[in-house]
Amino acid sequence: MTTTTTTTTTLPLRARNAYVGGLLTVRGITGLALVSAIALAALLAPLLTSADPLAQSGDALLGPSARHPFGTDDLGRDLFSRVLHGIRADLAIGLSAVPLAAAAGCALALLSVSSRAADAAVQRAFDLVLAFPGLILALTVTAIWGPGRLPVVAVIALAETPAFGRLLRGGILVQREREYAVAARVGGAGRLRVLFRHVLPNAIDPIVVQIATALSIAVFIEGAMSFIGVGIRPPEPSLGSILSQSTGYMGTHPAFAVAPLIAVTALVIGFTLVAEALNRGIRQ
Repeated sequence: MTTTTTTTTTLPLRARNAYVGGLLTVRGITGLALVSAIALAALLAPLLTSADPLAQSGDALLGPSARHPFGTDDLGRDLFSRVLHGIRADLAIGLSAVPLAAAAGCALALLSVSSRAADAAVQRAFDLVLAFPGLILALTVTAIWGPGRLPVVAVIALAETPAFGRLLRGGILVQREREYAVAARVGGAGRLRVLFRHVLPNAIDPIVVQIATALSIAVFIEGAMSFIGVGIRPPEPSLGSILSQSTGYMGTHPAFAVAPLIAVTALVIGFTLVAEALNRGIRQ
């Protein structure tokens, strides 16, 4: 019994140290710096610019200047302000949808490992969601609810739930056959106690990595939905909608697309580097 207790208490501590160790690598620091810088700029948007992101003017398609650091769009709106508020919208959607997907996926994973019948039902439900291409799923949801933030959150949550569910299910199936879990059952621990006290703390590592990965995917999904006009409703700014508006001016006004493109790329790279750093940390 002493060996079992030591193993189950030190593994979660090792995992926490692994997260910190992974994030303190070059990849982790670079990823955190990118995401933090962009998020901080978005949060401080009212202090960084006084321009209204929705206010139109006659100064359409101006180049970068002291008054308009990123220039203006085709309706004379300040691109610097619109990009900062677009980043806000993207981060708000991602930080709403990904926890929902993680919670739903983990709950379904726990249901899945409870019995063979539940496992079969949950896995077929995951297969059904994964059978829909992302664009078809987005169009289906927006056909029911219409465009807006809520449908984007729903699409991201639906698309990412199977990944969280299958990762946790696989981790539970592996961990519950490990020596410490078997020893706990032999020692008289009940099924639920073994699951929540011993197995889950050691099966959660992939979920932590997947959260960072899902945030980068959420940026892509929101951008794609807004780009084709089924995401955030205009005139509210989002990175995808700004890119969509810029497509007709690539040759004459390339600065129109550069700022939102850089913001999307930096967010995706930042979240991806954080996910890679966490993954390497827990595997060492």
